[in-house]
This record gives sequence, structure tokens and C-alpha cells, in this order.
Amino acid sequence: MDINKGLPAIASHRDLHVWIIENQRMVPVPERAYGNFFEEHCYIVLHVPRSLKATQGASSDLHYWVGKEAGAEAQGSAGAFVQHLLEALGGAAVQHREAQGHESDCFRSYFRPGVLYRKGGLASALKHVETNMYNIQRLLHIQGRKHVSATEVELSWNSFNKSDIFLLDLGKMMIQWNGPETSPVLQGLALTCSLQDRERGGRAQIGVIDDEVKATDLMRIMEAVLGCRVGNLPASVPNKSINQLQKASVRLYHVCEKEEDSVIQELATCPLTQDLLREEDYYILDQGGSKIYVWQGRMSGLQEKKAAFSRALAFIQAKGYPTYTNVEVVNDGAESAAFKQLFQAWSTRKPENGNLHGMSELIRGRLDVGKLHSQPELAAQLRMVDDASGQVEVWCIQDLCRQPMDPKHHGQLYAGNCYLVLYTYQKMGRVQYILYLWQGHQATTSEIKALNCNAEELDLMYHGALVRVHVTMGSEPPHFLAILQGQLVVFQGRMGHNRKGLPASAMRLFHVQGTDIYNTKTMEVPARASALNSNDVFLLVTASICYLWFGKGCSGDQREMARTVVAAISGETKETVLEGQEPPCFWEALGGRAPYPSNKRLPEDVSSFQPRLFECSSQMGQLVLTEVVFFSQEDLDKYDIMLLDTWQEIFLWLGEAASGWKEAVTWGQEYLKTHPAGRSLATPIVVIKQGHEPPTFTGWFFTWDPYKWTNNQSYEEVVDGGLGAKPAIFELTAELNNFQLSRGPSHGRAGPLTPRTLKGSQDGSGNELQLDSKGGGTSTSSYHSSPKPTIKGSLSREQLMHQAAEDLPEGVDPAHKEALPLLVLPTWPGPPRVPSQHIPEPRGDPAGTP
Repeated sequence: MDINKGLPAIASHRDLHVWIIENQRMVPVPERAYGNFFEEHCYIVLHVPRSLKATQGASSDLHYWVGKEAGAEAQGSAGAFVQHLLEALGGAAVQHREAQGHESDCFRSYFRPGVLYRKGGLASALKHVETNMYNIQRLLHIQGRKHVSATEVELSWNSFNKSDIFLLDLGKMMIQWNGPETSPVLQGLALTCSLQDRERGGRAQIGVIDDEVKATDLMRIMEAVLGCRVGNLPASVPNKSINQLQKASVRLYHVCEKEEDSVIQELATCPLTQDLLREEDYYILDQGGSKIYVWQGRMSGLQEKKAAFSRALAFIQAKGYPTYTNVEVVNDGAESAAFKQLFQAWSTRKPENGNLHGMSELIRGRLDVGKLHSQPELAAQLRMVDDASGQVEVWCIQDLCRQPMDPKHHGQLYAGNCYLVLYTYQKMGRVQYILYLWQGHQATTSEIKALNCNAEELDLMYHGALVRVHVTMGSEPPHFLAILQGQLVVFQGRMGHNRKGLPASAMRLFHVQGTDIYNTKTMEVPARASALNSNDVFLLVTASICYLWFGKGCSGDQREMARTVVAAISGETKETVLEGQEPPCFWEALGGRAPYPSNKRLPEDVSSFQPRLFECSSQMGQLVLTEVVFFSQEDLDKYDIMLLDTWQEIFLWLGEAASGWKEAVTWGQEYLKTHPAGRSLATPIVVIKQGHEPPTFTGWFFTWDPYKWTNNQSYEEVVDGGLGAKPAIFELTAELNNFQLSRGPSHGRAGPLTPRTLKGSQDGSGNELQLDSKGGGTSTSSYHSSPKPTIKGSLSREQLMHQAAEDLPEGVDPAHKEALPLLVLPTWPGPPRVPSQHIPEPRGDPAGTP
């Protein structure tokens, strides 16, 4: 719609809206055509989250997409419409500039099972998808794992490589060719099935080639269209994915105006803090050249906001970055989750989620196990799988082996050791396990390695059912503290073989922190006065007496919890000491008085970051993460290793068929180490295998089906038996025998193969697929396509009606194609059928047409 005539209405019943820019107008794209993009056009995509889960701190996203052949006029129109839409939305949307082939993870997450790049411009874009169109021949190059894209390429073997997927679309028949080095993932097949549904009404047949030797019939069809392949296929061009090390480099620039010129000044590098952003200014944030953010303060000028994209593009040019570099413009108060997590902490002016209010009250009383299991989102927020009433076993790693510990001393750990803590509980009548791998600060490298090896042995004993939680001393999660009933005491030094600590100094000081069994831990600290803190409780143990010191700022709950841990530390006579009333011998034991923190402790600022899900992979030894925005359980595939970052914990989900399980923990550690916000390396890392997900993990998903893994078909099952019937291939061959296939007019690119001649056989003897050995050129590359085959037969009236004038057989008048009743083929018996192990059953016309 013309800008001057207003903007198109936005339907409230759906999240996603797509428009194409045609003749300076915004034209809505049919919903069934979402994901189709013509390269000579620009598009506008608006996502308005509607679901309750999605709106927890999420903003709307407004993208404008630029095709690689789009003109400057179309790009200018798209930019203008984006500004008008932004004003209509009240400026609360995150703006994105997307370039074809280099879209953001957020953009690609909308279009599942994938994006299709189509050649052509205005004339071809008038109808994005025409259902039941069978007069088509094209080759699609399918790439990507979690975010799949398909691009129209030359209809030739020259387009193929060993590592990708290629789809030969013949209208009534689709053949998916998987390269010999392609991972057997379902995503490519899902895109093929989607095209079958949307463009053929589900009636086209699908054939899958995983092994050319075993799929001779399908290869015969491909060679009938593409010719015989000569030479070896090349390897694919390596994908230049941005690794985590590149993303770790973050620089913040302040932008200001001086004498009608923009002055950009570097302000800070990572780790960044939120207070660097002032509401009257705007800033450019450069994430290692992989992405450019523009932050606009709420008090910045209107003209500055309108020029955000142009200034970002000027910055990209000045830096020498590629023109397709992704740009994201965020407004003060409506920042994206990705932008917020570039900062050490992020606080909002208003609470993002009222459900979190009063969580401490929820956890104070005894937890309702049934509620935690029926409401996994509560378990995820509290980080509690149950009420910690299950069975506990503890082993200490000594001499590289695990030694069981007496239950009386389960909570008494040493900083120089590593421990395994196995927790067994029941969920919905099923036994579940959590194995905590606790690592002391003073543990040696060999002990840490032995800890992991012993954990692997235990996991094998329990048939892979253990959820492994890597815990670093001082960063214990609430459930770990709860199963020890608030009695966790960490001593300095190492535990001897007699299960007692090594000789220690006569004076020992312990810092007690916590108000209940879910957050209380006691750590031994240096025995000197400077270690005290007025907000907490300390226990000073001497040879003859034990002082329980209460700081002025501690609460009654802190005092009660401290009294319960005294017995675990010392059996000496206990004496309570209040801050300011210490006897002289107290200070003497600490080596004399010294300054210590005495200011009132401010409430801890808990950043309300949104959880983010990433697919993990490795490229050239570097971790590469692909984000899945608006994620669901459907995004977890058995071939995947997924990383879920909830900020307080890192979950690593291992698909049952995924490779790289051993690297999973290393990837989690690398993610923390390279995170631009300067994350703590002690953040707990939870390793989960498919089918053994605890509620603390499933609660971060909008819905979770516990039976999905038992009912879900694998790729092999889908290909071998799930694609349909078991017919023979001769019917497709017979249909092909009615055509002579040759390359159509190319106009600089590969065109479809079209019928060119009529060699009717009145006696019906021309049933063989005959290859014409004459004509055709050769390729100068290492392999080439042989001359195209000639197939004898006749053309039907319908087939003639869809032919371009230059492709009509000799003697046919283009103006009177309908007046040719003699060109008749036998009645089409239905979609062509191919061997059973690869071909789906026809689904029938949804409209009821036979």
C-alpha cells in the first residue's frame, strides 16, 4: 500500500506478517507462501509475539529483507515503510536489516522448515506459490542444519557437490539427492515434504537417494534429466560461520553530531555495563564484525532515529566489513535478548515477569513435589527438581578412584578434593537420577580428570540415565544445597585416607551464609579479622572454644541456620558473640583487630535474562553456535547437541545419535569463557541425554511432550517406510518416454528441460528411454554433464498449453494451441510411483478432485 494512503492492517490472530515491495507498495504475501523470497525484491517481515511464554521480556521484531538482485529503489521503499510501521507500533520493535543468504538467526527461526530463494522479479512474484503446478523442472541446492535454505541453481551436475543436499523437482516427482558426506538429518527432507504439500497439494512423489549404487532407478531418472555425470564431484565450499571467539570481541562506540558531521568515538570494550548507555544519546555496538547493533536512547532525536540504518551502513563501510553484515537497531526499553546479554548485567525499569515475585516465599515452606512435576516452569525457575527428599550417595575421588563416604559426613567436603554426589528420586512413578560432579578450588588436574572418568563409569552402570551437573566450589545450585539439608561445610586442604582432614592450624574461621536449607553453605576462610562481614555469621574455632559471631546485619534466619552447622564443625564449647561485644581473646585468636566490610549489603540484583537455545557444532576446531529463537521441543533433534543458556545455568542436551558427546562439557566451558558479558566460569553446567530431561530443563519450553521420543520417527524410518507405498518405477519411466527433454532458453542461467519435438509412435512400440548420442558440448571443469537424452512420445493438449512459444514443436501455431485434438496421451493414472524404500504415498487432492 502506498505510504501516503496508510499502512496495511495487521491481523491480530497470527504472530508473523510478510509483505513484498512491488511498485512502491506493500503487498501481503499469502501465508502458504511464507519462506519464499524472490531475489529481485525486498520484503518486510513483522513478528509480534502473542504467546505468554514468548512475551516474557520479548519485543516485536521488524525486518526488511534485501534480495541480492534488488534495486536501490526497492530498498529505499522498504526502508521508508519500515519507518512508518515502526511509528505505528509506537517504536517498540527491534529493527533488523537482512541480506539474502546472510540473515540473522532470529529471521531464519520464523520460517520452518526452511527458506526458499527464488529467481525472478515482479512478474514471477505476482503468485508466490501456485498449487498443483506440475509443468516445472528445477534444481534446488539445500544447505544448513538448524536453519535450512534452498536456492535455485543451474539444472546440471555442475551444481552438485559431495557435502550438501540437492532436490531435483520434476513437478510430479521430487528426487532428493544427499551427498555422500551429508549428515543424515531430517531438516532437508522436511523442506522437501513442505514443498510437496504447499506447491503440489501433497500429490507429488518424493524419492531419496542416500546411496547411488542402491538407488539405480532414481539415478536413471536424474540422468535422463541431467545427463550422465562425468568425473568426480567436488567438496562443498566451507561455510564461513562466525565462531564464538569472533563474537567475544565487543566494542561500544558513542555517536554524536558536530557541525553536521557524525563523530564516532570508541567508548568501551567488553565486559560492558548498562550504565554506559545514556538515554539522550545513541550508540553503535560492534560484535567482532559479525553483527552491528545501534542503540537509541529514549530522549534521542527523531532524525537521528530515522538515520540509524544509514549510519550503521556507513560504519560498516568505514570498517571494511562485508555489505551483508547484519544490522539490528534497538530502542531504549525494547532491547532484544541478544543485545542485553552483551552486558554484564541488565536491569529493567519495570519487572518483566510478575510470576517471579515472591519466589523466596514459595521456597521457604516445604516444596510441593507434585506441583514441581506438574508445573515444570516452576521447577525451572526455582532450579529444584523436587523437595530434596530422595536418596543421596557421596563418593570422594582418592587415588583416582571413588571412595564411598559415611552418610554422617556427606556434607563435609574439602577444597583439595573432588566428589560425586548421586541423587535418586521419582517423577511420575519413574526413577530419575542426578549426578553432581563437585570440584574443589584446590583440586589437581589429575583429580578433575579422574572425577570425569568415574562419572562416565557410573553413567554406564546406570545405562546412560544420569543427568550430570558440573558444580564448582562456591557456586552450588539450590538443589545441591537442599539435598545436604543446609549442612554443606567446605574445609580448606585435602581429606586424608582416614576420612579426616590433614593437620590444620590451631585457629580456623568459617563463614556461614544462608537463611534456609536451600541456600545455606559454610566455607572455611583465612583466620583473620579482615575476613569478617557485618552482614553474616562466622564461626571461630580454637583449641578450647568455639565462638559463634553474629554480625549486626544478620537476620534471625541466618542465626538459626548457623546454629545447626556448628556441630558438624566443632565439638568444643560454644560461645555466642555479638558484633561490638567481642572479648579480647576473640581478637587475639584472629591476630588482632583489622578493618572489615560493615556497610549494609544491598539486595542482589538478579538480571532477568531470557533463556536462549543454540545448536552446537565445531568448525576448524572452533565452537560455532546457531541460535534458535522462539524455540520449542520440536527444535531438539536426535542428531543435535543443543546449549540452553538460562544465565544461572548452562544446559547441554545430547541427542541420542549426536556425535561429539565428549566435547559437550568443553563446549559449555568455551561458551562461558568467550561470552562477551564476562560470565563466571563457575556457572553450573548440566549435561542431559535425550529422554532423561529433568523438569528444571523442560520447564523452559512452552510445552513438553514426555512421550515424543518414543513416538518420533527417525530419519531412516521416514525414508525407508514412512514415505509411503511400494510401487514400481516403470510408470514414471513410461511417462518420461512421452517427452524429448532438452535444455530450454537459458538467458544467462539454466532453464527447465522442455518438450521440443513430436515423434509419435502409432504402434505404441516406442516405450524405451532412448539416449541421443548426438550434440551437446563438453565442460572444462573436472566433471561435466553429458548430452541430454532424447525421449520419444507425444504431447497432450494440457502440456502444449503451458509451453512458451519458442519451445513449441514445429508446425504448432502459438495462437491456436487449443485446436490440436490429435495430440493425446493416455490418461494420467496418478502421481508417478518409485521404489518403496524411498517414495511416499500420494495424499490425494485436498479439494476432493480425483
